Amino acid sequence: MQPDVDVHGIPANMTGVMHGTRSAITEPADRRPIGARVDQGARCPARGAEGCGLSFVLAPLARLLRRGTVHGSLTLVDPAGRAHLFGHAPRPSVRIRIADWGTVARLWLSPGLSVGEAYTDGRLIIEDGTLRDFLNVCVQVYQALDGYGEQSVLRRLVGSARRLRNRNPLEKARANAAHHYDLPGALYDLFLDTDRQYSCAYFPTGGETLEEAQAKKKLHLATKLLIKPGMRVLDIGSGWGGLALDLARQGAGTVTGLTLSQEQLSASRARAADAGLADRVAFHLRDYREERGTYDRVVSVGMLEHVGAAHYDAFFGAVRRLLRPDGVALIHAIGRMEPPGGPNPWLRKHIFPGGYCPALSEVLAGVERTDLWVTDVEILRLHYAETLRHWFDRFEANRETARALYGERFCRMWEFYLAACEAAFREGRMIVFQIQLARARDAVPLSRGYMYAGSTPPAMCGDAGRTG
Repeated sequence: MQPDVDVHGIPANMTGVMHGTRSAITEPADRRPIGARVDQGARCPARGAEGCGLSFVLAPLARLLRRGTVHGSLTLVDPAGRAHLFGHAPRPSVRIRIADWGTVARLWLSPGLSVGEAYTDGRLIIEDGTLRDFLNVCVQVYQALDGYGEQSVLRRLVGSARRLRNRNPLEKARANAAHHYDLPGALYDLFLDTDRQYSCAYFPTGGETLEEAQAKKKLHLATKLLIKPGMRVLDIGSGWGGLALDLARQGAGTVTGLTLSQEQLSASRARAADAGLADRVAFHLRDYREERGTYDRVVSVGMLEHVGAAHYDAFFGAVRRLLRPDGVALIHAIGRMEPPGGPNPWLRKHIFPGGYCPALSEVLAGVERTDLWVTDVEILRLHYAETLRHWFDRFEANRETARALYGERFCRMWEFYLAACEAAFREGRMIVFQIQLARARDAVPLSRGYMYAGSTPPAMCGDAGRTG
């Protein structure tokens, strides 16, 4: 017999547990431990799992959690109602309930995919703590397990095939872009700034509002591009047009924006017309591989993640081909501070199909093969964590509106996306890099002072609060 469910397919006795509220499911008095006894705090023996009351389904997941819960504590309530404690640090402290044994098995076999799916479907319920707390613990567990046994083997196998998985021919690239960026603009208005900047903001002091930090990001990019009156600028992956319009206002002669999203194209053209800049700023539904002509400056923000590792030579070859001999390019993208690996399977399946955040070594190898000069590299570390914090808070503030538009299940998926990405930048190994490129070694000044002249000096790490 099927349990009662609400209109979104969530068991009725679980709908009260979202956002840290308690479940109506009662808990039996017999709590047989996995990692440690909840009532006594004594560790469960490392061997003899049967003596800890483990089912054969739960034992493998327990081994992973026992190894990996190194910060905070995680209480897991299994489908039989037994509570098991992992870790002993007081913060963050999280209690979750798993609704069925099939979910338990999937969490062990593919945690990178199944945690997000279980949360979205209401099969992983957060009873105490917040989604952010839970995901911070998850990121730390994942990192602590790097190199362990079966999970390490699986990650190496997945990583070894990344170039095959990250092939993005033209038609696939268009379909991937439509999956995410052709969602209604009303969704993005719920959490982005008023300019719809959908990339890492820049918090040089740490005290900026989201609008201020996004404006400073655009100014920082323009400064590195050394924009001068009359220049022809190409924006690859122009989004909703905010950067292109700002570059025109700052003196560029003409700006051409490329996007693969019909929604973004329509919005960008309307914005250019409303701003009286349609004669100087043009947007096209076009892939970078299809663009012709030459430009003084080429900029790409948040687009390299969609190129695919197999196409870096083509991408940077196009950048070189499109630049004048004295031209300058700037690439702003998400990456990782570790060797090349695989994409997050949940993000790739549900949020960004075809997406991949590369190691800097992968990107620079592609640059080197196209005979471009790397004239500057800047690594932004916690700036994206702060950006995502703002996005998550704004989405949660507008959650009821989002729920009315898209339903509860979509809201859980989207808040998981934003919170998981914040955790990856705040506790994990994700970074943002800005790479300045040129065809000639003397195309930009020989020192970096021009990037900060007249601007607020960046905060030192001890002064920046959350940023860095």
